[in-house]
Amino acid sequence: MNIVIWVLQGLLAVAFAAAGLMKVTQPRAKLAEKMGWAQDFSDAGVKGIGAAELLAAVGLILPAATKIVPVLTPLAATGLVLMMIGAIVTHVRRKENQMLAAPVVLLILAAIVAWARFGPYSL
Repeated sequence: MNIVIWVLQGLLAVAFAAAGLMKVTQPRAKLAEKMGWAQDFSDAGVKGIGAAELLAAVGLILPAATKIVPVLTPLAATGLVLMMIGAIVTHVRRKENQMLAAPVVLLILAAIVAWARFGPYSL
């Protein structure tokens, strides 16, 4: 089971690193063409979300791999759960129900990692 959790951590890290990098490097106007929700946030807000996603991606892997403050790994997963709750709320408020699948799946995967790393498969 530990291998499954590591695979989930890796998948989440890749997904959030890519999403965070896109949000940090591209202007908000360009992001708003692909992601309508970006219109509702300031430039700093979008960059902040991207930076948080990048930090979470690093937090999912680095502390667990190095065994240096490994409690940061489930905390990063918990932060992603909270971010995905925010994403779901944003999509529901914008009536973008077709966009709910990805954040729901990511929320479930992050919740599994948080539960496993805080509980029975802690590092």
